[in-house]
Amino acid sequence: MPLVDDHAVAPIAPAFTCGLDATLKVISGKWKPLILYFLLRGPTRYGELKRAIRDVSDKVLIQQLKELEADGVLRRNDYKEVPPRVDYTLTALGQSLARALEPLCQWGTDNMVVMQKLFAERDGWGRGRN
Repeated sequence: MPLVDDHAVAPIAPAFTCGLDATLKVISGKWKPLILYFLLRGPTRYGELKRAIRDVSDKVLIQQLKELEADGVLRRNDYKEVPPRVDYTLTALGQSLARALEPLCQWGTDNMVVMQKLFAERDGWGRGRN
């Protein structure tokens, strides 16, 4: 294992600059972290996800679900029934990723009021410049 400042460093795959880069490539997209968060609860049908993730279009939700499936993070379960019944579950890889996002969720909960105030102030900056 290579050494940096006398510390062993795990080799990094050539496609990534670091572990965070690899993580961000999987969760990039406005809705992917929320998809992972809601799937951590267990098998979830498309309609449930759509209701839970406000403001996402069907096109974007479907696209991001397909990308997460291609990345091995979630599994689409088609029960081959009429009417159609499909749900989504996290793979073991997806569960570990969703659990890694839990501290970010807690940070957001702990700082929600402060962030709302800051965003309101920031949104006001653009209006006062004209």
